[in-house]
Amino acid sequence: MPPKKVVEEPKLGPWALGRFSKNLKVGVVGMPNVGKSTLYNTLSKCAIPAENFPFCTIEPNSTRVNVPDERFDWLVQKYSPKSIVHPYLEIVDIAGLVKGAADGAGLGNAFLSHIKEVDGIMHVMRSFDDPDVIHVEDRVDPVADIEIITNELRVKDLEFMNNKLASVKKDAPRASTPILKKEMAIEITCLEKVIATLEAGTEIRNAMDKWSTSDVAYLNTYRLLTAKPVIYLINLSEKDYIRKKNKWLVKIHQWVQEHGGGTIIPFCGTLEAEIQDMPDDEIPKYLGDKGAAPSVLPKIVKTAFAAVHLVYFFTAGADEVKGWCIRKGFTAPQAAGTIHGDFERGFICAEVMAFDVLKELGEENAVKAAGKYRQEGKQYVVEDGDVIFFKFNVTSKGK
Repeated sequence: MPPKKVVEEPKLGPWALGRFSKNLKVGVVGMPNVGKSTLYNTLSKCAIPAENFPFCTIEPNSTRVNVPDERFDWLVQKYSPKSIVHPYLEIVDIAGLVKGAADGAGLGNAFLSHIKEVDGIMHVMRSFDDPDVIHVEDRVDPVADIEIITNELRVKDLEFMNNKLASVKKDAPRASTPILKKEMAIEITCLEKVIATLEAGTEIRNAMDKWSTSDVAYLNTYRLLTAKPVIYLINLSEKDYIRKKNKWLVKIHQWVQEHGGGTIIPFCGTLEAEIQDMPDDEIPKYLGDKGAAPSVLPKIVKTAFAAVHLVYFFTAGADEVKGWCIRKGFTAPQAAGTIHGDFERGFICAEVMAFDVLKELGEENAVKAAGKYRQEGKQYVVEDGDVIFFKFNVTSKGK
């Protein structure tokens, strides 16, 4: 299998609403003291501060979290490789937002800029009462919290777009060519459409039917906060988590449905923190004795991974089994480019086995004998779970 090389950024087409970065990140966002850093600590097992006062987290902490996958585990068991590299997701712990953040309240402008740099958002919402854990608004109301956060993100987007519109309108009369002047007129139309959407109180991701292909191309460059995919994580008390009841769950569900829908995952931050350092073989009994369900951290990671439109393919052999993260929709050459730029530039073909076929037949030779070992060309769109060997010519200068 090809050795690990320097990653080179593939080109992203206009189909995806959002910015492509070499290492896609998901930000953990919420009001102060709702359990963001506690969740981050349990995901990463990093000893970052999680103290009981607002703005404990100032600079964003970042960690790479392994994405659980039984297919990867099977490949490791089969090949017993010298090296294994799990598929991963980068998670960023972003300090708490407060009302007025878009106008600079708290440490608002810095926090909002940190959110701009991530590709997806995990909204953590506090649904537990605890007089010993202060709330910046001096009350517990997760629906009001998410309203504040969503509004702050929308207001910041609106500010950015109004500034962008003023700049483009100022430059348009000085366009050097008719083609450039036409392009700027198209962008102005797009900007006005986006501004009208935001002014109507709608997040950009919830207005997908409004955007043309050219609109999406522009939106990809704007990196708007309300364009990012989101999942909602509801932090419950241990009692409510175990009994699977909470007075806020129905209201949260209603709010989410009224704002474009999305995945809602209840969890208990304190319970997850309790079990993070336990030996794996002791956790099931501990949770079982409490009557609690298994940890939801794997579900959170896998859901966040899918939310930012990531999939992965595998390279597998005696030397290494590795899961390579790519954006959904990547062609074989673009996927090859995540291993090394030469693999993309000199791409010849991809030799592909579907994981399910390999597992069913047991051996590569059996896959070949069944006629299911495929050679795919430059137009092949890589499927999640493909096991691939790339052929390339390092001397090729082809694009």
